Amino acid sequence: MLMKPIKKELEDRGLLYQFNDEKIFELLDEGWKNFYCGFDPSADSLHLGNFIGFMVAIHIMRRGNIYTALTWWATWMIWDPGWKSAERNFLSMDVLDKNVSAISAQISKMLEKLSDFTWEKYSYRFVNNKTFYENMWFLDFLREVWKFITVNTMMNKEAVKKRIEDPNLSISYTEFSYQLLQGYDYSKMHKDDGMILQIGWQDQWWNLLTGTELIRKKYDGDSYALTWPLITDSTWKKFWKSEGNAMFLDENKTTPYFIYQYFMNTSDEDISRYLKMLTLIETEQIDEIVKQHLEKPENREWQKILAFKVVEIVHWTKKAELCKKISEFMFWSDDKMSILRELSDEELKIFQNSMWGFDYNGENFFEIIVKSGLETSNSNARQSVSSGAIHINENKITDAKYDFSNDFINNKFLLLQKGKKNFRLILK
Repeated sequence: MLMKPIKKELEDRGLLYQFNDEKIFELLDEGWKNFYCGFDPSADSLHLGNFIGFMVAIHIMRRGNIYTALTWWATWMIWDPGWKSAERNFLSMDVLDKNVSAISAQISKMLEKLSDFTWEKYSYRFVNNKTFYENMWFLDFLREVWKFITVNTMMNKEAVKKRIEDPNLSISYTEFSYQLLQGYDYSKMHKDDGMILQIGWQDQWWNLLTGTELIRKKYDGDSYALTWPLITDSTWKKFWKSEGNAMFLDENKTTPYFIYQYFMNTSDEDISRYLKMLTLIETEQIDEIVKQHLEKPENREWQKILAFKVVEIVHWTKKAELCKKISEFMFWSDDKMSILRELSDEELKIFQNSMWGFDYNGENFFEIIVKSGLETSNSNARQSVSSGAIHINENKITDAKYDFSNDFINNKFLLLQKGKKNFRLILK
């Protein structure tokens, strides 16, 4: 299939915010160009916010360009003043090393799985900027970087200016120097690897331009910068957070089903935009199908597709299919026990984790109700049972002395339920 020019692709998908020169799009459409995006190793997993940059990188790689995932080991040691009113906590070198390894493995796994179901090959590599600085003397840095960038220029960066002008804020020398490190990263890779493009969030714009300025002054070279916009939902909340907490791409931190259900709750106002930004479905197809979706939005058909496609890219097709099963089980199916009976042991465990279930350890009837979190005490559990609110395997239980020991299906699991939507899967 013939692809669109990269500029139109990114514009149609709402993934283009700023760029410093139109020529970059012509170069990217030719293919075989080196570009990179930086990630901070503040945790041992990327989050959904990073997923936006990942999708921008995918579209550029699909045109035959070569992606470098740069982890900002050295840069995180001081961190960007950005829009923060206080400095970040420093992490130990050992923790940073572990985070870098985890993030690299995560990106590699996503790209390998994506290649499996798109039948496309992606060229990529990993670089840790720790190697740029570990043998560099301070005087070397002054000579190689600082003499090319004026303090006047650095002071005029909006993030720095805000911290200096506000009497209630301050900025340390380390934070002030952050943009120089990011600029040097770019200039070093430009010299060593022919790097021509850095991509990043819109609020990284001035840091990206520090790199292009350094390359121009040191090497009289052409280099480019491109940003994507800050993404919020229709209520102006950052889309990658749930109740103020980041949603991670590591399934041990945020389950695939949690991400799936997050996108199932996407508003109709956001559905077209998210489909374009976060999936590889052609934008023209999305425009047509969203029209059909709005005729019967209550079916939430395109929320289902959005949720499936995001989980498929992050965790692969098998996990997306399982999330779909869990969602159908929780909200759509009238025969829940049939779904559970068809699951493998591995799938049962994933179901259990997705609905906050637990392993049975000899608890009595009231204890499993309290342990499940469906009630807070034995007395409340007794009241729920007597009122008919508690079900086991979809059968109402009203006997406070009920013996459930024979209710484990295939001697493996039972389904505990309170009301219509509160389920706990208990495994034996």
